[in-house]
Amino acid sequence: METNQAPMSSSSRWTVLALLALGVLISFVDRTSISSALADKSFVQQFALSSVDRGWINSAFFWSYGLFQIPMGWVADRYGVKWPYAICFALWCVATALMGAVSALGALIVMRLIIGAAEAVVIPASYRWIRNHFDESQNGLAVGIFAMGNKFGPAIGAPVGAWLIVNHSWQVMFIATGMVGMVWLLPWLGLVRNDFPSREELAVAKRRAGSVTLSSILTSPVVWGGMINNFCYGYFTFYCMTWMPAYLVEQRGLSLGESGLYTFFSFAGIAIVAAAAGWVADRLIARGGNAVFVRKAFVISGFVGGCTVLLGAYASTLDMALFWNVFSLSFLGLATANNLALSRLTLIPKQAIGLVTGVQQVATSLAGGVAASLSGWLLHVGGNYDLPMMAIFVFLIIGAAATAILLRPQWAPKVREEPAAPLDDTPPILNAPPVPR
Repeated sequence: METNQAPMSSSSRWTVLALLALGVLISFVDRTSISSALADKSFVQQFALSSVDRGWINSAFFWSYGLFQIPMGWVADRYGVKWPYAICFALWCVATALMGAVSALGALIVMRLIIGAAEAVVIPASYRWIRNHFDESQNGLAVGIFAMGNKFGPAIGAPVGAWLIVNHSWQVMFIATGMVGMVWLLPWLGLVRNDFPSREELAVAKRRAGSVTLSSILTSPVVWGGMINNFCYGYFTFYCMTWMPAYLVEQRGLSLGESGLYTFFSFAGIAIVAAAAGWVADRLIARGGNAVFVRKAFVISGFVGGCTVLLGAYASTLDMALFWNVFSLSFLGLATANNLALSRLTLIPKQAIGLVTGVQQVATSLAGGVAASLSGWLLHVGGNYDLPMMAIFVFLIIGAAATAILLRPQWAPKVREEPAAPLDDTPPILNAPPVPR
């Protein structure tokens, strides 16, 4: 949402970006805390869960998360970021805490559905804000820093969740992770501008958002390419969020505490590589490199490198299994920031960032639901984690192919000519997506 306010200073922009990264970190801690509980015997016994049941509980979040992505993108494009984000943030924190008080499986699933619906605002609103405040030569680093939040979320959440369960209980774990996150609202409400639009600004926002139709978005090969590679990327990362602790405990013989530590190393690795790869790509682009070519090269390399997860599945020793487990997810970080910058910023008209991000997040959400439930079914069928990891390999190859074939500037969503704008409004041509040459 753009207003007539003066531009933000550089320090203010990076401060709010840090808040966005912290916000997404908290969202991932709250959504992935369930994975530590599902590796806890007392929790499993409390609800009499089978492997298939655990897959469905893991996936419940993602179905409502995916369902609300497009509506939340629509809201971000028209009503700004600050207040929609703040309201949803408070809602999911409370729902997370309430998971520590439920005693029935149905209530547990309802809380997960509420968390998914509320957290759906995070990604569309964040990318809307980033696109309004950073240019192409900064997008990789900005998105990389933001993406560190959604990687350090499970990296921190897994060992902290495991520690709380081991030293207290799964009930305390849910209550603590939900309530502590509420502290984030204080700096958010104090530092972020009130971007809720006036009546005049709302009319401008609606006209701009309407200049890129949903039909144009859904018929664009770029959007579909982004959906495919976001699904494939998300399948691997969500598998690690939902099933990695159980894999390390059940197949590799680690304790719950040790599994949390190695989960931390994996997600810390992808977070650091993501930020570094985004920065390097930015520098190459600033020196004259073609933005689309540079970012695609990083994305494809990340997908191919991530395929080494299969080496961990068939490793004969614990040390090698753990090495490839950490290495493969860390290497995928080459794709993280550059994939998001390319498919949601570089090739997308500025007017529709929120909506396009929402559409692509449907695929990402679907990846979470499919990864959680399909992995549970494959584990049930195969009796070990080899088949779930083979599925990861297949999806990563598909993602690399989709990136190479579909993400082309000429296939981006088309901007419909807008009616004459008021003199103080930004001319439509300035909102067109930058097309690298």
